[in-house]
Amino acid sequence: MPATPFAIRFERSLKIMQCPGCGAAMQRLTVEAVLGATMQIDVCSRCRAFWFDPFESIQLTPASTLRLFQLIAEQASAGGSAPWPLACNCPKCGARLLPTHDRQRNTPFEYLRCEVGHGRFTRFTDFLKEKDFIRPLSSQQIHELSQSIRMIHCSNCGASIDLAKSSACGHCGSPLSILDIRKMAEMASQVHTVLQPPPALTQPHREISALITGRAKDDRSSFNLVDAGLRAVAEWLRHLVH
Repeated sequence: MPATPFAIRFERSLKIMQCPGCGAAMQRLTVEAVLGATMQIDVCSRCRAFWFDPFESIQLTPASTLRLFQLIAEQASAGGSAPWPLACNCPKCGARLLPTHDRQRNTPFEYLRCEVGHGRFTRFTDFLKEKDFIRPLSSQQIHELSQSIRMIHCSNCGASIDLAKSSACGHCGSPLSILDIRKMAEMASQVHTVLQPPPALTQPHREISALITGRAKDDRSSFNLVDAGLRAVAEWLRHLVH
């Protein structure tokens, strides 16, 4: 029986890849690729990161992208991650992975790539940026958010940001960003047209911000806008599974 877009099943493999970040055994997920093919993506839940072989990221179908989105949302609900490595090596050839900066429209993202060309190590949040699921907040949106909450954490590095004083992270320079829930809902409708998100996830931005802010009140110590949005989406996706 083929896997549904919302059922994540890790495959057993005799050749286990070691995570270049923490050294733990990575889990292997088989997903659909374009033109009816399949491919295997290695996942480290501890580092909250993917290993993509060359061109794998751009070969994902909407259904496969949504499966990875569900995995990311579930990990956000599970708690924190291991510190992102300052330096690590390719799990295939041992070459040093090189920090690489890219851009999706107005959103910068980064990853660590093998200088020989074997693939790249990408954090969950940077995968979301690459797929245009994360976007910077406007000045008006930041002002609205600051009316109900003052301190949040950077979704890129985890540093504290005082909304009354800054609109970007003082540690890594990343702009305040939010999960584009409506874009995710649009992708879900491409995969299965009968799946409809709850009204709270498709309302104008102010109501989405209120939903996310409400979810943050019980967990201010680790609150960032992206994870708060992911937790909201994870509940919806779990409901669809059951």
